[in-house]
Amino acid sequence: MTLAYSPNAAALVTFVVAGLVTALVVPLVRALGLRYDLVDPPDPRKQHTSPMVRLGGVGIVAGFSLALTLTWLAGGFADLPPDKDRLIWTTLAGSLCFFVIGLADDLFALPPLPRLVGQVAVAMAVWDQGVRIGSIELPFESLHGLHQALPPLLTLPPGLSLLATVVWLVGITNAINWLDGLDGLAAGVSGIAAIGLLSVSFSLAQPAAGLLAAALAGACLGFLRHNFNPARIFMGDGGSYFLGFALAAISIVGPAKGLTGVSLLLPLLILSLPLADMSAVIMGRLSEGRSPFYPDRRHLHHRLLRSGLSHRRTVVLIYAFTQWLGALALVLANAENRFLWLALATAVLIAAVVMSRRSVQQELR
Repeated sequence: MTLAYSPNAAALVTFVVAGLVTALVVPLVRALGLRYDLVDPPDPRKQHTSPMVRLGGVGIVAGFSLALTLTWLAGGFADLPPDKDRLIWTTLAGSLCFFVIGLADDLFALPPLPRLVGQVAVAMAVWDQGVRIGSIELPFESLHGLHQALPPLLTLPPGLSLLATVVWLVGITNAINWLDGLDGLAAGVSGIAAIGLLSVSFSLAQPAAGLLAAALAGACLGFLRHNFNPARIFMGDGGSYFLGFALAAISIVGPAKGLTGVSLLLPLLILSLPLADMSAVIMGRLSEGRSPFYPDRRHLHHRLLRSGLSHRRTVVLIYAFTQWLGALALVLANAENRFLWLALATAVLIAAVVMSRRSVQQELR
């Protein structure tokens, strides 16, 4: 049986190849970074205490891109209609452009405004190529699985579609970038979110998005081999921009292609933790009369560290929250009890982590 006739096999192969390639490429990138002194020096706002190579995004890009290319050569995209096939490569091209913007920041420390302008320009370009939020469908019919037989209630005018798409792509990209403050945090959260999007995409019969999500999840897992605490390399802005844009674009290509009551809620649920963190940070900075891009230590992971949680426990707790949200999205997408049990089990894990921390504090007192 070829990959063309087995979407599940294609997704599995894509995931494994992306993970292996990323895990093998990252040490080479680290060696080159050390050789040419391309490192991120420590400062009071950062957690690391020694210079670290911050070009790990190169490995993530290599794993993601090569996995998709090999899957395509093996016939994994053969059953996709031409428009879906084009969306795959448009998403890859846009992700690479965002990676270049982030890599330029890693190497040359670009000011925030040029980075934002570049992000908006790329988001507008991929919108023009079809990666867009284009319509709103009846929410109540979609809840009962009838939306496929009904026409959209409202097709968004081009201007509103462009605005919604750009805000979505740029917003999620920067949310993942701002989440990248602890070893393994952004890669782990992105990997869990990608697995959630993979499951939801296949549940909604969106194999193109599923293959993209499989490649992204594999690349994140391969990178975590070298990035989990204590990290040996950072992904840098190039890596976090790449992951953020890829997640945002995958959610548009798949679950949020038609802006239905459920389909919009699914990626929002999966990605709600970094989005909520970014929103809270921006509001806090604006309330103090500072720029939204002003660096500080008010992110969720900073607050958890100040509460007394260890580095690893903070990361695992945020992983668990992300997994819980992804499980809830699967419940909505499938309405199956097994995913409800997964959500409940993850909630128990979160409670166990929090309660164990409280017991330690009481013992110290």
